[in-house]
Amino acid sequence: MAQTDQFRQEFIAFAIEKEVLRFGEFKTKAGRLSPYFFNAGLFNDGVSLMKLGEFYAAAIKNSGIEFDMLFGPAYKGITLAASIAIAFAKDGRNIPYAYNRKEAKDHGEGGTIVGSPLQGRVLIIDDVISAGTSVRESVELIKASGAEACGVAIAIDRQEKGLGELSAVQEVIANNHLPVCAIANLHDLLNYLTTKNMVQNLHAVEAYRQKYGVI
Repeated sequence: MAQTDQFRQEFIAFAIEKEVLRFGEFKTKAGRLSPYFFNAGLFNDGVSLMKLGEFYAAAIKNSGIEFDMLFGPAYKGITLAASIAIAFAKDGRNIPYAYNRKEAKDHGEGGTIVGSPLQGRVLIIDDVISAGTSVRESVELIKASGAEACGVAIAIDRQEKGLGELSAVQEVIANNHLPVCAIANLHDLLNYLTTKNMVQNLHAVEAYRQKYGVI
């Protein structure tokens, strides 16, 4: 197994262990009944957040996307960007990061951006891409600050149809002309379920992929 495939499989095992990745019947934002659900908000302690940042950093390095700083859209993106910055710092690269407020602050330092000033090539950090709204808003915010969005890093790519025949990730790539990297995707999840002989979950996820998936 290639090193890239190895860390993807390790990430899925980690997400299942922390019950961030669950199996059952869940209604998605698109109104679909999905046999699995991923909730990055449940990486909610120091050790799991540290490990998550390391998985993100590995995926980002593997992607080859060149960037100068990180941007985490509120709210989930805030802790994600911070954990990734720490992971890179442990690896010898000190990267600035920033995040936005949902509402502009009219006192103190004011404004909507917290952290390092947005400048250079900015990598957007999120957990998943559903409709691409968060990415679009982030790109506009970054551009308004005189910086340039250079890509998006997410935890898991569901590889299912968005508004049309493209996946939500493919739509973001096409609409924003940005590369997107993910720690793992639906293909990796199917591989994991096959390897671990989790037959019931495998059949349910495979049936869902047949109905809504994109290649």
